[in-house]
Parts: sequence; structure tokens; C-alpha cells
Amino acid sequence: MKKEVLRKSIEKSILESTRIIKDSRNFIQEIEESISVISKCLKNNKKVLIFGNGGSAADAQHIVAEFIGRFQLERKSLPAIALTTNSSILTALANDYSFETIFSRQCEGLVEKGDVVIGISTSGNSKNVKKGIVTSKKMGAITIGLLGTKGGSIGKICDISIIINSSSTPRIQEAHRTIYHIICEEVEKEFKE
Repeated sequence: MKKEVLRKSIEKSILESTRIIKDSRNFIQEIEESISVISKCLKNNKKVLIFGNGGSAADAQHIVAEFIGRFQLERKSLPAIALTTNSSILTALANDYSFETIFSRQCEGLVEKGDVVIGISTSGNSKNVKKGIVTSKKMGAITIGLLGTKGGSIGKICDISIIINSSSTPRIQEAHRTIYHIICEEVEKEFKE
């Protein structure tokens, strides 16, 4: 690839990412609501559970690491669980039931009334994420969807849906990271020592 073509391709990706992240301002109210419900949940000694597939699974683990460890401020550890990390659970459920149950079955055993459950899906249509959200709502959790495209079927069932208006998985994930970093930063301020 010629240097000039490569340079234009890089610039195009940066500009597209910047535009999509900038458009996330359309969801300030939903981001504020997410910060509020997560803070309230944690102040009430409840927990946050998060899940997604592929890069969204990595994002779930990233968010949990920010809550358990710290984002920027020294404060107590905040209870959060990524339902994407236990390979024995994931493979047993996928084998014994189906891949669609890997989150819902965990939610059935772990979610309590007052918890916050965050499902991440760039398509908004991941069947296992949707089942996890449905089960969590039945258990009395407040549900948040970090979604893409037009929100898909998951966007219609979450208590709070943050939908990135793009069909590009990497651009959606970049915007999700900006949003969840903002959420982590603002929630953390509520627990500063």
C-alpha cells in the first residue's frame, strides 16, 4: 500500500471514530441515568454484573476492573462481576444447555433485586445477551444496554439503552469505551475517600 493511500485510510478512520464519539452527546441523559442507578445500587450494597461477546466481553472485564480496582481515585473496591471470565461455567453451560444460556443461567444464580446488569452488544441482537437481560429483569435488576446499530431487540427491553448510531463494530466499541470510562469516572467520585 502506498504511503499516501495508507495515510488517507488512517485519517478516515480517526475522523469517523471522532464523529461517532462526538454523536454520543445525544445520550447524555441516558449516561446520567446510568451513573445514578449504578451509584445508588452500590450505595445500597448491591452489585453490578456485566456481559457481552468477543470485544464486548473484554469491555465487560475492563469495566469490572475499573470498579474493583480504581479508575483514577483512591476509594473502596466496588462490587462488580464480569460474567465472561469463568471458562468452566461458560463451556459447561454452552455444552449442557446452549450458548444462548451462558449469561441467563449465571444471572439466575447471581442477580438479586436492586443489582444493576449491563449487557453489551454492538448489534443489539446477541441472543445470549438478550436472554441475560430478560432473566435479570425477572430477578429485579435494573438493566442497561450498551448497544450499536439501532439498538436491536435488546434496546427495546433494557431500562436504559445507550445506542451508538453506527453499524461499524470497531467504531461502536470505541464509543462504548468512552461512555463507560465516563460512567466509571463519575460513579467513582461518589465513593472517594
